[in-house]
Amino acid sequence: MPEIRFKVQWPDGSQELCYSPSLVVKEYLTAGEQYSLEDFVARTREALTIASDRVQKKYGFPCSLALGQRQRIIDKAQAYPDPQQCQVQMLEFLS
Repeated sequence: MPEIRFKVQWPDGSQELCYSPSLVVKEYLTAGEQYSLEDFVARTREALTIASDRVQKKYGFPCSLALGQRQRIIDKAQAYPDPQQCQVQMLEFLS
């Protein structure tokens, strides 16, 4: 199963390299695009859930790395006081 990493810039300017065990994340995010924080969380939540489900279908168990990444994104997003005003920049995909 092809895995991919994607680099994002959070509203505070910090950057994070994120992981997905599946290329499905490319169907939900576009390099160079900005997303509202709420939209970014919703997109990555769905993409990483699907990615984990694909791993489960193929190997018989969910992907703990995808689920952990999903939770880290959710936790990080909760640190911002006004999610509707915050933007996340999707910087690039790295193979």
